[in-house]
Amino acid sequence: MKASIITIGDELLIGQTIDTNSAWMGAELSKYGFDVYRITSVHDRREDILYSLKEATGKSDVVLITGGLGPTSDDITKQTLCEFFDTHLIINEDVLFMIEKMMHHRNFPMNDKNHRQAEVPESCRVLKNAEGTAPGMWFERDNTIFISMPGVPHEMKHLMEKMVLPELKKRFTSQTIIHRNIMTYGTFESKLADILTDFESGLPSNIKLAYLPASGIIKLRLTGTGSDKESLSKKLNDQVDILYKTIPEYIYAEDEESLEMVIGKLLKSKQKTLSAAESCTGGEIAHLITSVSGSSAYYKGSVIAYANSVKMQLLGVKASTIEKYGAVSQQTVKEMAEGSRKLFATDYSVATSGIAGPDGGSDEKPVGILWIAVASEKEVVCEKRVFGDNRTINIKRFSLASLNLLRKQIIKQ
Repeated sequence: MKASIITIGDELLIGQTIDTNSAWMGAELSKYGFDVYRITSVHDRREDILYSLKEATGKSDVVLITGGLGPTSDDITKQTLCEFFDTHLIINEDVLFMIEKMMHHRNFPMNDKNHRQAEVPESCRVLKNAEGTAPGMWFERDNTIFISMPGVPHEMKHLMEKMVLPELKKRFTSQTIIHRNIMTYGTFESKLADILTDFESGLPSNIKLAYLPASGIIKLRLTGTGSDKESLSKKLNDQVDILYKTIPEYIYAEDEESLEMVIGKLLKSKQKTLSAAESCTGGEIAHLITSVSGSSAYYKGSVIAYANSVKMQLLGVKASTIEKYGAVSQQTVKEMAEGSRKLFATDYSVATSGIAGPDGGSDEKPVGILWIAVASEKEVVCEKRVFGDNRTINIKRFSLASLNLLRKQIIKQ
């Protein structure tokens, strides 16, 4: 079963509005066994809309369309759908009643534009929209179902959940699609792909592997397709087991779980506490840790020691250490971690010092250099990493590298 998605609106193409609709619809269709093979965004132009509709006809079982159903002059989707399906607009009295009732409830006056929103192509099946004034519309042509919905996300989701998806489930014998997401950190995509060459070549024909990298984290998505859910699930589990045996040093979680979430679970299970001393990460580690609900049970606080004076005054870093080795050094970051752990009286502390860029580097200490330290009762472990020269990306990568070293130390102890 193939599906395609068409989003309509100039604002999508010039970056004023991010197309979150396609991502949500694609995920939902996948759950129902549809293969989403194309997502298209087009201008509010008649010829572009017509072209995208013709392209999808006969190639997709279902075409989902959002946008262009508003009351203003640039919203031309309904008129274009009339042309494509060789029909014309009529007033739908039920829709008009819903719009009048909604406007009255909100104490808004009805005007001509609101009235025109009750116009629908005569040949469509109307999908009543209880969340807004623009109805959805269902068409069928050349063995393809076309469903046009508002571009407003909560209105589209209402129609999808209440009417569209239940109907599609009835109409199609759904195949089973199962995704397993394995989260990895600690290597780069090409190296990971090289390591997994034999694993990938040995996958059953109905299971595919995809690499989805972002800021150092690589999500490995295993997707299985079949008719027997139980059998397919067992096949996937077997492949996941092989994956764990193949790259145990890189896997840290499954199913979109973040490093900070994993760290939170580890600290809770061991009844341990955490603090941080951040220089180059500027509070990003604290932000990530506290983004997890319940982090107050294990996280005590941070010192953002950007200036050397703060490193010395609050964390107890020796002036002689900074003078001899510099702020970005193993020796300094080690004392930062020890000072933070002592200041907050925590079981663990993670510290960072580096050069995020794009300037400030040298031959000895280039832009992108990072020193991390994780202090515990038993030891202080330090690690040096070197990344690129993009400041925003570096701060994210610095933080994730620090969290991963912290995770490994908690597991080790």
